[in-house]
Amino acid sequence: MHDIKYIRNNPEEFQRKLKRRGVNFSIDNFLELDSKLLELTQNIDSMREIRNAVSKQVGQLKKEGKDVSLVRSQMIELGDKIKSAESDLKTVQDEIRDRLVILPNLPSDITPGGLTEKYNEFVRDWVESPQYDFELRDHLDVAERLGMLDFKRGGRITGSGFPVWSGAGARLERALLNLMLDLHVVEHGYKEMLTPFVATRDSMFGTGQIPKLEADMYHIEKDDLFLLPTSEVTLVNMHAGEIIPEAMLPVKYVAYSPCFRREAGAYGKTTRGFLRTHQFNKVEMVRFEKPDDSYRVLDELVSHAEEVLQKLDLHYRLVRLCAGELPFAAAVCYDLEVWAPADGGRWLEVSSCSNCEDFQARRANIRFRPKDGSKAQFVHTLNGSGLATSRLMVALLETYQTDEGSFAVPPVLRSYLNDMTVITASGEDVF
Repeated sequence: MHDIKYIRNNPEEFQRKLKRRGVNFSIDNFLELDSKLLELTQNIDSMREIRNAVSKQVGQLKKEGKDVSLVRSQMIELGDKIKSAESDLKTVQDEIRDRLVILPNLPSDITPGGLTEKYNEFVRDWVESPQYDFELRDHLDVAERLGMLDFKRGGRITGSGFPVWSGAGARLERALLNLMLDLHVVEHGYKEMLTPFVATRDSMFGTGQIPKLEADMYHIEKDDLFLLPTSEVTLVNMHAGEIIPEAMLPVKYVAYSPCFRREAGAYGKTTRGFLRTHQFNKVEMVRFEKPDDSYRVLDELVSHAEEVLQKLDLHYRLVRLCAGELPFAAAVCYDLEVWAPADGGRWLEVSSCSNCEDFQARRANIRFRPKDGSKAQFVHTLNGSGLATSRLMVALLETYQTDEGSFAVPPVLRSYLNDMTVITASGEDVF
């Protein structure tokens, strides 16, 4: 949500920043609405002052035994005018709100210009891409050959885009989640949460999923609840409508959840296997910070996500998204892309780390009270995948496959799998 005072005082800057995101916004028309809002507010305040003053006069006239019928009549007329003006005010307020809630966050000054991914900025990478002296299978061939997953039965149970992990595959998925949660809780100091996997409309609004992105969400119509697209929704809304004491900041949460999204697209080469699914697992980090700290903390958040890939010894790169590629609620966003070597190789996004500044905090009304007791301020919210397992699994299966067709378990995961070192084509796990 945007600060109307900021728009009022910086109309050209507001319009220019939205233009960087490819959003055309009629600022003149909006300012006309805002002027009408101010005029109505001032008129209502003036009429209320008159009503309050006359009310006192009525009381005095009664004490003096004087006739108050004329004054009462004037008061009724004034009350009707106030009600009419309040109705007009609500109409204008609703129109202003309807125009603002569909607008994305403004891009930070450090966000590159441009509207397509070719303008994303490379920041750094880690280790060299792996080399092989045998023909690589893609992740789906590896997993199905080893009996690790079953897309066909998943499709029969639920529909396309819903995978079933089986045996060692299910254990490997769970090992990944445990590794990430342990890392973020024990080493990075996040508080682990296990939240509901559904959220209210207000919660989805608070983080910016709706109304703009509602069509991509799974909706339970009878209860007006939504399946989580990410646990960012529930973690941010832990403090919706609250004022957090400054002494409690920063607040650092991490949670696992399944994630549900309708955006699956047609089956084909670019959506084969786990490249795009309706359901996947993700570990999410969310932070509540003081505004002066949020950009320093963003670098830290990114490093926490990177460490997962480093422990798995996977080749990855970090890119800063251009303005046109930003998530709806983000002012700046970094993507972590991991290298999947099969089929000539491709980069796959496994994490997005964003600073939303006060955008979500305004929508969800999350503030903090400074230690000096001064006026409450909106916090800055940050979020980062730490990580999503679906495309991460693509890179793992393709990177750690062997020439014999088995899967070599990454060393960091072995303790989570009873010291298993290899998943074999025969289905017999090697210890």
